[in-house]
Amino acid sequence: MRLPLARSRLYRLVLVGVALFVAACRPVGVLDPQGPIAAAERLVLINSLAIMLVVVVPVIITTLAFAWWYRASNPRAVRSLDVAYEGRIEFVTWSIPALIVILLGGVTWIGSHQLDPKAPIAADAKPLRVDVVALDWKWLFIYPDQGIAAVNQLVVPAGTPVQFRLTSATVMNSFFVPQLGSQIYTMAGMETHLNLLADKPGEYPGISANYSGDGFADMRFTVNAVLPGDFDKWIAQAHGAGSSLDAAGYAALAKPSKAVPPATFGSVEGNLFERIVNETAAGSDNGAAGAAWCPPALQAGG
Repeated sequence: MRLPLARSRLYRLVLVGVALFVAACRPVGVLDPQGPIAAAERLVLINSLAIMLVVVVPVIITTLAFAWWYRASNPRAVRSLDVAYEGRIEFVTWSIPALIVILLGGVTWIGSHQLDPKAPIAADAKPLRVDVVALDWKWLFIYPDQGIAAVNQLVVPAGTPVQFRLTSATVMNSFFVPQLGSQIYTMAGMETHLNLLADKPGEYPGISANYSGDGFADMRFTVNAVLPGDFDKWIAQAHGAGSSLDAAGYAALAKPSKAVPPATFGSVEGNLFERIVNETAAGSDNGAAGAAWCPPALQAGG
């Protein structure tokens, strides 16, 4: 009776292993780039892995070979108890790791400069400007040129570079769309920059990659890359259906909330992003507390 039971367990383990292998083969995240930045970052990852495997694979093979050759039952293995210095072995032992470090450093240095988040992306289409504000616990996307805004929903035209300005109205956060590339931090009172591009239409999940409190797990959004014509239709629809994001509307939106569904605003108060940066830089907590706010010079007791 034990043999069939053992076989049954073995079959289950094999099935689980096959299922995990198939699931792991599904392209997703940083290994499934859908833009030039993500593709370049994957190339850096692959190059770094290949360089490291140059050392890892021979070391593993040599370790297994030495263990097998110098086993106790091998009479041909000659062992010497005398300690001796061998310069050639020392040279190989230290030169290979040194070369690996130099190569990895070169790949990282070149990639870091080529993938500067602030560097514009060359394309025929005019870049789309989007201002990003991290809130508790949601993402606010402002389209300054179109005069609209959206929460937890980022719609962009495929094939068009997107120039992001990012900040946080609360604690430090991290903006990351794995399939488009370049995770970047958002910090209160500071402005960071990022340039991304989606090669083709599709839906790409975005996340917060930095723990920020109770609602962190639900701080997700979707990047909808659409055709340019469909993007214009979405802009027109947002203008016609969305509410206004003025000072009072932003104060209500800035209150902590979890699992916020996507929403759009048909109009946005001018220079809202700049005012959020100035408010947080001045040390005011009005944006996070949800009170209506005004420039620091007009604050009572400021």
